[in-house]
Amino acid sequence: MFKDIPVDVSPMYEGERIRAANMFVELAGPKSIGAELVQVEEAVEDGRIEVRGPEISEMEEGEIYPLGILVEISGEKLEKGLEGVIERRTHELCNYVNGFMHLNQRDQIWCRVSEKASKAGFKLEHLARTLSILFREEFPIIEAIAITIITDKSEVEAFLDKARFQYEERDSKARKLSDNDVDVFYGCVMCQSFAPTHVCVVTPDRTALCGAINWFDCRAAAKMDPEGPIFEIEKGEVLDDVKGEYKNVNAVVAERSQGTFERVYLHSVFEYPHTSCGCFEAVAFYIPELDGIGIVDRDFRAETPLGIPFSAMAGQCSGGKQVEGFAGLSLEYMRSPKFLQADGGFERIIWLPKHIKDSLTDFIPEELRNKIPTEDDADNIKDLKKFLQEAGHPIIQRLKEEAQDEENVQEEDVKLAEEVRVFDENVQTAPVAYAPELTVPTSSGVRIILKNAKIYAEKVIIKKK
Repeated sequence: MFKDIPVDVSPMYEGERIRAANMFVELAGPKSIGAELVQVEEAVEDGRIEVRGPEISEMEEGEIYPLGILVEISGEKLEKGLEGVIERRTHELCNYVNGFMHLNQRDQIWCRVSEKASKAGFKLEHLARTLSILFREEFPIIEAIAITIITDKSEVEAFLDKARFQYEERDSKARKLSDNDVDVFYGCVMCQSFAPTHVCVVTPDRTALCGAINWFDCRAAAKMDPEGPIFEIEKGEVLDDVKGEYKNVNAVVAERSQGTFERVYLHSVFEYPHTSCGCFEAVAFYIPELDGIGIVDRDFRAETPLGIPFSAMAGQCSGGKQVEGFAGLSLEYMRSPKFLQADGGFERIIWLPKHIKDSLTDFIPEELRNKIPTEDDADNIKDLKKFLQEAGHPIIQRLKEEAQDEENVQEEDVKLAEEVRVFDENVQTAPVAYAPELTVPTSSGVRIILKNAKIYAEKVIIKKK
């Protein structure tokens, strides 16, 4: 089947990572541009393969080139609603090629060709032929397929505009539906080759973390391939409508994560946030000094106010982990009315890259638009706090209320301590205090709260302040 391809093609290579030391060239990625697009057409020249721009054999080792992958398909049973689902499989199928690495999706793709594959004579033409065969195998309803791979910079730029227009058309359709309108959600485990315990829960209000698959895409995929990586999840009993916790969703996540996780909140970054794969478009991260949340995406190259870049945060929570205070998400999710609603939504957002904020103008509440800072306003905690105070961001009032609550707790602790007896010095571990909640003051703006704490001491000394 792949006798004309100079490298092996097999699912066993899915998950292969090509490090910089073993790389011949890089395609698209954070230092260049790229996109992939599947289009259902009425008439397609079956078997057509085309490479526009430099081939791998014409590229310089160690360099970075733009990349566009256009897959045109036709078939009696194909419909436009399947484009996003079939397109997302590009990631999986590209990784069947030994020596070719494909990460992410849509206009965030990042690919590498290994030095070993290059020496074997591997070309982009071979990649296109491989995809043509694999797409037909995966989707028998495809009757004709043509693949175009673009590496010419000007052509990739034009292709990128076309692809983004198509992405927006798909996403806007899904915005008309809410979680409350349906009885079925969908699960996706397509990323488990890279993140073995990750289970993506897709709802009308929560697009897949990769941003490439919405609820309508999942519905079409599950009908087309009931045994595939996208499957139905009966919504079932609602445990917490605000946090987005559902009894049946928890059960499915537990089963599909091999028992690693038992609970998930769809609309919060705290306690049990959604697991994160690695293909997510952005990361929501907690800023403890200000009790707020920041968002950073792959396109932001600098450091966040926490002093770390996107890559460090991605490393913190990717791989299918559930890390409180960090959550991968799609940028489309930020357009949902349920966006982090358990945490306060946009009222809790205290930092965004400017390009994200500009893209969300119609979705950020008008009274908050000038109160959420970007990298132009603050790049560290001190400047961030100053901006929030001057702008009158709601988080400032929240901090004042929390400070008052903390003061009240401390007053209660003092009263409790005044009632404690001093035990004989021979009693080494007598319990001298019990507090249902005790706040421990620390530096750097971090609060440690001990709940249901029993405190033991040899001696208690009470001094009048």
